[in-house]
Amino acid sequence: MFIVPLWVFAGVVICLFGCCWSWVLNWAWFGPKKLEKKLREQGFRGNSYKLLQGDFKEISSLFKQAQSKPLNLSDDIVPRVVPHLLRTVETYGKNSCLWFGPRPTVLLMEPDLIKEVTNKSQVFQRPRVNPLAKLLAQGLTAYENEKWAKHRKILNPAFHVEKLKLMLPAFYESTSEILTKWEDIIASKEGSAEVNVWPDLQTLTSDVISRTAFGSNYEEGRRIFELQREQTEHLLKSFTSLYFPGLRFLPTKRNIRMKQIFKEVNHSVREIINARLKSKQAGERYGDDLLGLLLESNAQEKDKNEMTIQDVIEECKLFYFAGQETTSSLLVWTMVLLSRFPDWQSRAREEVLQVFGNNKPDFDRVNHLKVVNMILHEVLRLYPPIATISRKTAEETTVGNITLPAGVVVTMPIMLIHHDPKIWGDDVKEFKPERFAEGVSHATKGQVVFFPFGWGPRICIGQNFAMLEAKLAMAMILQRFSFELSSSYSHAPRSLVTLQPQHGAHLILRKF
Repeated sequence: MFIVPLWVFAGVVICLFGCCWSWVLNWAWFGPKKLEKKLREQGFRGNSYKLLQGDFKEISSLFKQAQSKPLNLSDDIVPRVVPHLLRTVETYGKNSCLWFGPRPTVLLMEPDLIKEVTNKSQVFQRPRVNPLAKLLAQGLTAYENEKWAKHRKILNPAFHVEKLKLMLPAFYESTSEILTKWEDIIASKEGSAEVNVWPDLQTLTSDVISRTAFGSNYEEGRRIFELQREQTEHLLKSFTSLYFPGLRFLPTKRNIRMKQIFKEVNHSVREIINARLKSKQAGERYGDDLLGLLLESNAQEKDKNEMTIQDVIEECKLFYFAGQETTSSLLVWTMVLLSRFPDWQSRAREEVLQVFGNNKPDFDRVNHLKVVNMILHEVLRLYPPIATISRKTAEETTVGNITLPAGVVVTMPIMLIHHDPKIWGDDVKEFKPERFAEGVSHATKGQVVFFPFGWGPRICIGQNFAMLEAKLAMAMILQRFSFELSSSYSHAPRSLVTLQPQHGAHLILRKF
């Protein structure tokens, strides 16, 4: 029997320890300091890197202070939603950077640079912020290069305008259920009632996703959504503390629960998919919901290009996460702003009644809602669902006259750009839907300064889905109700994945 000498064993242990320690030092100090030097050479200014923390402590303090109290209705929302970005730009200018732990983030605010970054999707890729995010959803937004191109190609047919027409009944039914609930509340209150519309709008959009994703299985889809919402809450809590490599493997209460949810959601979605596959084998169609359209498109691919069952599961999970959050945010801020500006509410209602009367809205005439469309775009400018878009350099690259080293996160602050007076004018903080009377291209003068759904080849695949759902929902709401802010309404927008009202949205609803 061969026995390893003690000195050899000790040498191996010391060598391994030395390698690990060297990696830790490079990750925590030498790597960040090297990147900091290169960024300063390119003209980026910001706080000096602090070991492990970076600007994390200051950022946390700014958010805590910003969200400690609500705003007046006339106040600028930017300091409350993105206080860290605003402070950085005010202190160091537009060519600035900040540190989220050992990761440097540079801010890009020039339209030409934003266009270049968003178009170079192979070089500027999505950053991996926290490995726990994999337990929520992967799907199209998480993939790069060939896998992203393959999934985008397979998913595109499901979001074609002709397919969206088939989903209109689901939009209508889900919206009708919420509006009937509001009518019942008003009937019991003799003419008007205070309603916190925020949770109801979340229910509406989650129900739309359940119906459009799984069709007749939407009741089971609701359970999946509840689990995904809980998963989102756990993930957001994990973002409030600095992440160290390997923490996801520790058997903490949060990690254990997130893994349980991951397994349960995967099992539920897999069961629904298996049922569709069996139905197809029996001679039936896959169905006209998103899952059916995805399976049909996937079946037309050759073996090496088709998605795996796990790929399909991840795309279904992403439907829930992305589809529900964006539209509910758009709807709630539209109702809040139309409550603040009743003249625009009246103009929108007049248009809806002129186009539809009291009849059920249909697909073709929804596109005739010019005033509603202008309003939605102005809401997306002032209250974009996503406050920032970030990318990470996969290699050293040049954008404009700036050379960025590999491993740098590039953040394009949508909120700051949408509120920049140099771009939009001195009335940038005012609600003026007429900015978009001649369309987005005219309002932006052809620049990339309005991008609530992203830009370039990776622009949100569900953009048309979300806008159609929002137009239909607002048309139906305006047909049935007038609304105004309640005295108990507290104006407190904050970014939790999407821009949400921290204390809900309490409105006074009246039957129209």
